[in-house]
Amino acid sequence: MEFIKGNNRDQLVFSTLEMQIEAENPVRFIDTFVEHLDLHQLGFVLKTLKTEGRPGFESKLFLKIYLYGYLNGIRSSRRLEKECIRNLELHWLTGLLQPNYHSIADFRKENPLALKNVFKLFVLFLKESDLVGSTTLAIDGTKVRAHNSKKTNYSPKKIERHLKYIEEKTNEYLSELASNDDQEEVLKISGIKEKIERLKTNKLKYESLSTQMLASGEPQVSTTDPDARALLVQGQVVEVCYNVQAAVDDKHKLIIATHAINRNDRNALSAIAMEAKASLNTDSFQILVDKGYHNGREIQKCTDENIVTIVAQQEIVNSNEHGTTPDYIVTHFTYNKEKDCYTCPEGQTLHTTGTWHKKSRDKSPYRFKKYRTPECKTCPVKNLCTGRADGRREIERSEYADAVEANAKRYRENKELYRKRQEINEHIFGTIKRKWGYNYTNLKGLQKVNGEMALIMTVYNIRRCITILGIPELLRKLKNWTPDYRRILFSFLNMTALKPFRVMQNFNYKLAA
Repeated sequence: MEFIKGNNRDQLVFSTLEMQIEAENPVRFIDTFVEHLDLHQLGFVLKTLKTEGRPGFESKLFLKIYLYGYLNGIRSSRRLEKECIRNLELHWLTGLLQPNYHSIADFRKENPLALKNVFKLFVLFLKESDLVGSTTLAIDGTKVRAHNSKKTNYSPKKIERHLKYIEEKTNEYLSELASNDDQEEVLKISGIKEKIERLKTNKLKYESLSTQMLASGEPQVSTTDPDARALLVQGQVVEVCYNVQAAVDDKHKLIIATHAINRNDRNALSAIAMEAKASLNTDSFQILVDKGYHNGREIQKCTDENIVTIVAQQEIVNSNEHGTTPDYIVTHFTYNKEKDCYTCPEGQTLHTTGTWHKKSRDKSPYRFKKYRTPECKTCPVKNLCTGRADGRREIERSEYADAVEANAKRYRENKELYRKRQEINEHIFGTIKRKWGYNYTNLKGLQKVNGEMALIMTVYNIRRCITILGIPELLRKLKNWTPDYRRILFSFLNMTALKPFRVMQNFNYKLAA
């Protein structure tokens, strides 16, 4: 008995590209989806036909290539160029066209906002296909490394350290130069002068970076990617990266809203929640969020927009922490909203003058009132209640306290629901970063990074939909779907983080009167 043998390479085979791609291959959905789109209305930079010279490639070709590439873990433009030559699925998808890597790369760089619009439009498709619940969302963020090393990221302390080193080495070389002048060692003198000149050049560089930082008002500066920032990733680990936010629907764990920022989570809640609301086009929904997002101002903004927050509480922080025993922390003081006063555990009433004071924290100033009582001086347990030198207890109440307390009440009453937060959104980042390897960005600049992250989230939703419905059912729904491009425009106009005039620049049509 012989081993199984392959076909003779000289054997002529009659076959078409269509015959070589099975009916449930994901490339069929990619092709149908892109052909269903009007790239002009999505804001893509379209190639115009020329009367002379070699014609260019259609923009839809590049979108198909990128959706296929990111869906299969290929995002390098050079690798995509090679795959267009040797990959059977891409042969079918592109019709045997083979654009070069430069053209492929330019498409991604030139269309970050349009790629974001593709993500938003696909979310509309998911909603109209009844794949989105629109009632409960989980919000979280993850860090992706930027195209900028820690060596080329500078803070004021780092610049000061470099300048101090330059000054010390310069003084050292000048002393050595004076010593060699006396001995007339020409070669050594020449070498030392070159080192001093290099130090002068480096000093000018760091002084320029310091001036740039002062002018921008930013706490750090990156030279390779100016928008990248050094952020705390885990524990004490710091990386130069971007913080990718995502709002995930609980029905089928599909991503509803996403964008990248270059700061931590504390001031990020309202922006991603508002983007999710615009995408869902719903009056109200609830969001499950971890304690890293807990911020009174952000919770208040969500409350004002009728977004119900269930944000985990942070540890109690108050100005009387020192010297206060557990029985007398601020949570044991009862607040009376009608009379605007507090009652302490001993039954005494703390009043306020009504004066609003201002406090700054993380560049986020907020107002608060102070509540006191003269009875503290004669209170027998004042040593348990406060450590202040004057023996008086003082309570501070933020202007956002009502929203924070309402959120805390919901958190306490919905702990079983809150435990589902990790089930909803944590595995998404695990899939994207660990399984697919997208734990860094290929692009520079916040806008371009946003475009790439939108592309990644789009293919995640596509992959998830294929698992839920299968290709034939998805194709059936897609063929019966009419994209509403006006909804994309309205969602942008409703987002407070974006300016309407910038939206109009990226949409080549006007609203009907």
